[in-house]
This record gives sequence, structure tokens and C-alpha cells, in this order.
Amino acid sequence: MIDSRTDFNRLDWAKGDGLLPAIVQHWRSGEVLMLGYMNAEALAQTQASGKVTFYSRSQQRLWTKGESSGHVLVMKSIRIDCDADTLLVRAEPHGPTCHLGTSSCFGDSAEVRPPLGFLAELDALVAQRHAQRPEGRYTTMLFESGIRRIAQKVGEEGVETALAAVVQGDGDLLGEAADLIFHLIVVLRARGLSLADAVDVLADRHRIG
Repeated sequence: MIDSRTDFNRLDWAKGDGLLPAIVQHWRSGEVLMLGYMNAEALAQTQASGKVTFYSRSQQRLWTKGESSGHVLVMKSIRIDCDADTLLVRAEPHGPTCHLGTSSCFGDSAEVRPPLGFLAELDALVAQRHAQRPEGRYTTMLFESGIRRIAQKVGEEGVETALAAVVQGDGDLLGEAADLIFHLIVVLRARGLSLADAVDVLADRHRIG
């Protein structure tokens, strides 16, 4: 997806001798995955193929991330900064981004993702479990039990969270809150929805008032 407000004709290719830095960010969690460089041809190929492509300064050629490892970055959106000399690429990684095997070239996801970024990872994991139904997993058991049972679990966890807020310590409250959030993600997925959909509603309400 290319944002309709992004005017690539404004890009200042001359400032970097035909190359622009491209910051790649995980489209769900906000984790910064890597920094590369694009020329006009690499940008055009990224848009055409949907796979993030850079210009290698050392090899003097275009290279698509994951062309040898298979760990491609699927482009979700591209924005340009206020000076039109830097690109922000939001992408979905298929496998680790770094050649060292970490999710980001700046370290493991737990070290560099935003504090709430794990919720996006958890939401994606629940979606995967819903589709694949791996044997022996608690999430699979929940999905197989049906929407009524999952909804019941959400209600139970909600009550337990409320009680913990009144009569238990902070650790107990945080534990119950974590259980509630997990089961809420599961019930949304059972209805074909995601946590991101609920967050969009919150964002819309915030914009309105």
C-alpha cells in the first residue's frame, strides 16, 4: 500500500547522490528492523514486486532482502519524511531480518520493539493458532470449545481482574489483567476480528472527541 499522501516526485535524490536511507519498521509491532539504502530503481522494484529491495553500496547492484535466505520483507506501506530525503518502509518480515538470526538488525525483538509491540506479536500468534490448530495447545483447545465457552472465559477473567483490583496486590492484578487480555484476543479472533480492529475503534473515538 502506498499512502495517497506520499508524493514520490518530491524525493530529493540529489542530496544523497541518488541514494536515500530507508528505515524498515515492522508493520504490526513498530519494531525497527533495519536500515538500507534505495535508489529510484530499488524504490520502483519494491513498489512493483511488493518485496523490499535496496541498492547495495558494496556490490553496486539492486538486492531484494531475503533473495538468498528466503527471509523477505513484504512491503505494506512507504512514507517519506518532511525533508523528502528519507523513506519509512513498513513491512511484514518472513523470518529473521538480520543475517545473525535476530528479528532486527539492532537485536532481538524484546530489546528493540516498543513497549506495547508484543501485543501485536501475540495477536498474530493467536491468528496463526486459529488457522493451524496445533495439537496440545491451550489456544487450540479454546477455539475447539466454541465461541460460547471462549466468551465465558472472558467473563470469568474480567470478574477475576476486577476482584484483584479491589482485594489483591499489584502482582495478582497484573496476572489477571494479562489473562483477560489474552482471552479477549482469542474471542476477537474466534469472531474473525483482531486486537488491531478494537484499537482502530479506540483511535477513531480519540480523534472524534
